[in-house]
Amino acid sequence: QVQLIESGGGLVQAGGSLRLSCAASGRPFSNYHMAWFRQAPGKEREFVAAIRKIGSTYYTESAKGRFTISRDNAKNTVDLQMSSLKPDDTAVYYCAAATYFSGAIFNAHEYDYWGQGTQVAVSS
Repeated sequence: QVQLIESGGGLVQAGGSLRLSCAASGRPFSNYHMAWFRQAPGKEREFVAAIRKIGSTYYTESAKGRFTISRDNAKNTVDLQMSSLKPDDTAVYYCAAATYFSGAIFNAHEYDYWGQGTQVAVSS
């Protein structure tokens, strides 16, 4: 069992930056692949970025070049640095943890644990 708590959301103007952080507690953090998902009003939850236990990273196309996911196993945290934000990035952002992948890394069903979410709002 692992508990995930996100922080760092807020309101920012288009073109601005935000850094989201997810703090994990419970079982050893290094045992988990970590990811960020987001859900906008009226839309399904979608994959944003992931980082494997070994540190390899993956991004959805819209996040490439603008977002950076990183993890600190000593601090039990995974961060999402977001820059050049757009109004379309407005959503609740969720941190997620997976023990292993039986399917696609971008599939929400692969993840065992979820945080409560943090709101990101980007004004135009």
